[in-house]
Amino acid sequence: LADALKGNGVLNTLILQANNIKDEGAVAIAEALKGNGVLTTLILKANKIEDVGAIAIANALKFNGVLKRCDLRWCALGRAGK
Repeated sequence: LADALKGNGVLNTLILQANNIKDEGAVAIAEALKGNGVLTTLILKANKIEDVGAIAIANALKFNGVLKRCDLRWCALGRAGK
């Protein structure tokens, strides 16, 4: 999925709600976001993403100027990930 997202030139919304995604998956998605210039909405709520994954996604946004909405509600975020 992360590799497909890197090369995506069409998909602007990706909903992966309640897919048991953990930090490892979130880090892979974050890496893909760095090279994606199309995705504007990413819904990851109700997954098992913790601080490491949330921080990776936040850091990826430094390289991505198009993502406008990233929903991490109901994930397992601690203080550092919020």
